[in-house]
Amino acid sequence: MKYLNELLICLLVLGVVGCASNGSTNLPPQTATEGVNVLVDSYKMDVGDIVQITVWKSPDLSTQQPIRPDGMVAVPLVGDIKASGLGPEELAENIEKELKSYIKNPNVTVVLINLEGQQFLSNVRVTGSVGKNTAINYHQGMTVLDAVLEAGSVSLYADANRTKLHRRTEQGTESYDIRLEDILENGDMTTNVYLMPGDIITVPERSF
Repeated sequence: MKYLNELLICLLVLGVVGCASNGSTNLPPQTATEGVNVLVDSYKMDVGDIVQITVWKSPDLSTQQPIRPDGMVAVPLVGDIKASGLGPEELAENIEKELKSYIKNPNVTVVLINLEGQQFLSNVRVTGSVGKNTAINYHQGMTVLDAVLEAGSVSLYADANRTKLHRRTEQGTESYDIRLEDILENGDMTTNVYLMPGDIITVPERSF
């Protein structure tokens, strides 16, 4: 009976420790757009950025293209319109104003497909114990796994479950826990979070 009680106590302690460990994982926003909005909403588009312009219920008026060296993009019916120096929402509003001459109540959205104009914001960096330290062009929907595979996955001596994601936020730089070994080896995607422009992933080596 004494042995059984001790066993139950041990299991209870392990359960509490396990729960505490899982609950302590510090994760960033979990949607493809929630975190991106922190930077992209204030981002001013520049030459080379690729934009997707979508006019609701008017696929013939929708287009995807880079901002030209003159800072303009060409929109069906509207013609050339300035994009450089504007935020995505500002460009969408300007296109809507121009389209009102042609269609009733136009609804336009502008999404940044690739950011080239400002290198720091356009790149995701992967450093440390990986196949190659690399900077990758950001695209919406990119995850930790996408970036790490682009960097050649982790090296033999990586302490992958101690990986960190460093991100600029409105409150300053934040660091988040990424259990990369769980992602790669166990298929546990809990920490395979969406990335933001400017994110830095660091994979440490094991301490022997």
